[in-house]
Amino acid sequence: MKHKKLTNLVLTFGFAFCLLTLTPGGLYAEEGNPASAGLIDKAWEAHGKRDIENTFKYTQQVIDLYKDEADRLQASLTALPKNKDEIEQAAVLNNVATAYFIQAESLMRQEKLEEAKKIFKIIIEKYYYAQAWDQRGWYWQIAETSRQSIKKIETGSIEIEKKKKVSQIPTNIVLYDPGKEDFLVDYEKYGEFKNIGTKEYRYIVKDQEGLTAAVGEGIYPNTTSVRWDPEFKKAQKEKRLEASHWDLLQSPDLEAAFLKWATSSEPPGVKLFYTGLILEKSGLIKHAIKCYYAIVVHFPGSFGWTYWHTPWSVSQAAIAKINFLLRHNPSLGYRLVDADIRIVNGYDNDVSNDIVITNPGRFAKEGLLEKLTPKAPPSKESRRIKRRVGKGTVHLVQYANGHWQLLVNNKPYIIKGITYTPTKVGESPDEGTMTNWMEDDFNRNGRIDGPYDAFVDKNRNNLQDKDEPDVGDFHLMKEMGINTIRWYHQPFKANKELLRNLYKNYGIRVIMGDFLGKYALGSGATWYPGTDYNNEEHKKNMIESVTRMVLEFKDEPFILFWLLGNENVYGFACNANKEPDAYFKFVNEVAKAIKAIDPQHPVAICSGDTLFLDKFGKDCPDIDIFGTNAYRGDYGFGFLWRQVKEEADKPAFITEFGCPAYAEGRTPDEAEDLQAEYHRGAWEDIEDNMAFHGGGGNAIGGVAFEWLDEWWKAYEPSIHDTKGLFTGPFPDGYMHEEWLGVCSQGDGKLSPFLRQLRKSYYMYKKMWR
Repeated sequence: MKHKKLTNLVLTFGFAFCLLTLTPGGLYAEEGNPASAGLIDKAWEAHGKRDIENTFKYTQQVIDLYKDEADRLQASLTALPKNKDEIEQAAVLNNVATAYFIQAESLMRQEKLEEAKKIFKIIIEKYYYAQAWDQRGWYWQIAETSRQSIKKIETGSIEIEKKKKVSQIPTNIVLYDPGKEDFLVDYEKYGEFKNIGTKEYRYIVKDQEGLTAAVGEGIYPNTTSVRWDPEFKKAQKEKRLEASHWDLLQSPDLEAAFLKWATSSEPPGVKLFYTGLILEKSGLIKHAIKCYYAIVVHFPGSFGWTYWHTPWSVSQAAIAKINFLLRHNPSLGYRLVDADIRIVNGYDNDVSNDIVITNPGRFAKEGLLEKLTPKAPPSKESRRIKRRVGKGTVHLVQYANGHWQLLVNNKPYIIKGITYTPTKVGESPDEGTMTNWMEDDFNRNGRIDGPYDAFVDKNRNNLQDKDEPDVGDFHLMKEMGINTIRWYHQPFKANKELLRNLYKNYGIRVIMGDFLGKYALGSGATWYPGTDYNNEEHKKNMIESVTRMVLEFKDEPFILFWLLGNENVYGFACNANKEPDAYFKFVNEVAKAIKAIDPQHPVAICSGDTLFLDKFGKDCPDIDIFGTNAYRGDYGFGFLWRQVKEEADKPAFITEFGCPAYAEGRTPDEAEDLQAEYHRGAWEDIEDNMAFHGGGGNAIGGVAFEWLDEWWKAYEPSIHDTKGLFTGPFPDGYMHEEWLGVCSQGDGKLSPFLRQLRKSYYMYKKMWR
């Protein structure tokens, strides 16, 4: 259910989220009346505090003032608004439906179930196109959630309605026109490169007919031969091309997806990228590389928008994809050399001032023997330490070649981390029922459940058989090769003895974090408008929170280093996205305060991808490590490492990365394979960018997200929900937040004890040990 309780904030991961739903749009008064969104914020807050009087006061005010406008908006719609702009245009409709929903939820709490049902039915019958914004980062359909609430009232559980799937026969692509040249298209033969390495770069086509014939169908400038492909006519006749190109993107009918995308009206760079992705899925690796490289040559400045409405450089992603494919297909015998896209002013959300500096690079031959030959060890001079950061047993060193390493007891330490927040099925922070995993002892045997009593369901029969003893997560994590967990000292109290045992007996250290005002934690701010990094009172409160953390834990042997924030730059319940300089300057102030108390441990930041990276580099000289949550795809993290090096010259690690073990249209076994391969690609990229490995040289590890599936993420905590919550670079194009664990909880009946180890667990066990 959507209970939002400010008193029960439980924040455990990096997809920015909250437990209070705010509705974008309508923040200003409508025709002299109080803004509907502002009233809804107050209503959620009152509901969270169980203040029934004010809950109904604010919700009824919204209904009385805006019901007529909501009815008009509902009548004007013919379908559920899909993108954020369309949804926000219906803000009043959304807020009125939300007001009814809050009333019904409050009545449920009071056990006035029949009254609650009547209001839920009003939403279902009258406001079926209304949606509410969840600060975890997506919209939810209020009528659908109301149906679930009625089912829960009537049956005590929710019956999940299975989607009727349209039968689609999996197909691969057989190219009608593969082009006269391999992926090594001789672009100089058909045109001229001008001003390479500058913002004036361009490629001028001089023989369009020759280049069209060379590249083959679907690849610019060959925009016509696809329509002459006999399969195109056949697919049209069979009505396989009637769906939108976005809907077909994840279809098993790869042929239809290719034909549709190759003839779509998307911007050319975006069209080429997704066409390449479909070719890649079909195993046409050479044609995919050709497609990706066409972006770099012709459209280096092209960009798309993520679900979060942050700009995405298509050409930088294309270069990363090419490098990934060449690395994973050594028989092709080539590598891409000198290809580079630099975007000046590219770290904010404004693309109008971006300056793109382009070098398309070239393909250089690399024999298989050369690939397999071990690289010469780094020279003694390159390994000379030119800089030490920190004074304790945990510190950082930078070598003469500019590479970085984290040292513990003067030995290199690679962060092989996991986010560990085991949650019992049925518990939810939304309902105020989540407990502290550091204290949970549901079987009352005197031991903490997850760490010590978890068992492996080897045959996946959702029972604990005689040959499946209790082993505990700590043992399983050690076996996997994990040496670090990431944990925040808010809002639950730490069990120090548990963490001491985690380190002493299992060798696993802790990256200890403070949210630094994200989700209004530690700042004393209210959720709306949230933490203000220009507010002296908020800053004072946050420094006091951090100081308490450091004083309490600084002498604990399990501490690896301190971590500040959790992708605050995405701006939920704080203004870091609006005031990035104020935020980063404050982060630096906090880092200095930590070092005055504890010079023995480094200080890191947890940012959101590379948003405002340039401002971080300018404003945070006292932050030792750049950490960031990044979910970019199975090819790794692209230009991130080099960008951190250029903007800040600091070591970097990925504070959070991962992939669901569920994919629409895939069997559980196939989905596990895809999850494992995603993790493999991410870790290989981290490894390739460590010191003396040939990449950026500044990667010091990463924290995979996460250990165990959490069933509450899609709201009904007793159901392992499979709905995609938002789009992203995942196996079926959607994030399924309840399926991110490297372990599952099976059917949930033996939670919090049962563990089914996924293929990603064994993949890491092999790589990390």
